[in-house]
Amino acid sequence: MKNFCVVVGAGLAGATAARVLAEAGERVFVVEKLKHIAGHAHDEFNEDGILIHTYGPHIFHTKSERVFRFLSKFTRWHYYQHKVLSYVDGMLVPFPINRDTIAQLFGLEISANDVEKFLAQEVKYSDFREPPENFEDAVISQVGRRLYEKFFMNYTRKQWNRDPKELSAEVAKRIPTRSNRDSRYFSDQYQGLPKFGYTKMIENILDHPKISVLTNCDYFEIAEELKGKLIVYTGPLDEYFDDMYGDLEYRSLRLVFETHEEEHYQPVAVVNYPNDYDWTRITEYKYMTGQKSSKTTVCYEYPIDRGEPYYVVMTDENMHRREQYMKEVSKLEDTGEFLFVGRLAEYKYYNMDQVVARALEKVLKWLKEA
Repeated sequence: MKNFCVVVGAGLAGATAARVLAEAGERVFVVEKLKHIAGHAHDEFNEDGILIHTYGPHIFHTKSERVFRFLSKFTRWHYYQHKVLSYVDGMLVPFPINRDTIAQLFGLEISANDVEKFLAQEVKYSDFREPPENFEDAVISQVGRRLYEKFFMNYTRKQWNRDPKELSAEVAKRIPTRSNRDSRYFSDQYQGLPKFGYTKMIENILDHPKISVLTNCDYFEIAEELKGKLIVYTGPLDEYFDDMYGDLEYRSLRLVFETHEEEHYQPVAVVNYPNDYDWTRITEYKYMTGQKSSKTTVCYEYPIDRGEPYYVVMTDENMHRREQYMKEVSKLEDTGEFLFVGRLAEYKYYNMDQVVARALEKVLKWLKEA
């Protein structure tokens, strides 16, 4: 008699699934390939005593009260409103594009009422296909060619190592722009970071008498001996099916951390570099965590082809392969013995709150039907 559930992965998706199952009375065994819990949300104090995000910056934001309340059971919050500047034409300008961005770049005195008119004129005098056929069309249809070239074209080439015309229009479904001077990157009701870090929050989520966790262990090496009544899989989709439809492509990052003997290195947490240098952005963690120190650590992000799987690559070829794999997922989930949850397992770009919402939704549905 299978009297336990298996969760593959101790990141946010796996931890959420494990906790919900445990609170429903299920015994849960969590298997994590990495040497630590928390997946790509992992954070730790570096040798200089600065709390850094091991796999690049993570800022929690959500409109979902349900998700926020669930996570708030396991952490207090450092409330933080994220701001980003973009280095364009030798200036640091607000991003997403707002009234001040346009005023700085084009030397215009522009009112909030005129921003939408300005963007409409930019679009009117730009060439693109309608409906948009690719990423380039989608962005130009919203902000025009000049702003596309200043903020998106080269950044996209660096980030994805692709011509923007090769990427799905879905990637740019809605480019955020602001007609006012609101310089916040997100406008969600709930924003912040766990007060004591993501790793501590996820440790608290997994801290339940019915949950056991094994790190530094490849699930596929012990899968035959670990057949529970339910497998919640959060790893790479193609890996589960032994690449039967071919590799799904992911972009990775080379992260370079530097500590400086000064309180702050840059004026905000994140500065994007769409056109200059080989990196895409620099993150300074102290802005996000609220930590006080006479030193500061920054992180340079260099996109690369191989490494830890960070971002799904939304080309037609990859989306077609995903569709084939997801048909296999449906067959397994229909048995009631499997759930595939999260960015990697669904080959879909989710924000952190969406990962939690997805895990809650799928596990609660399984419990109801079990």
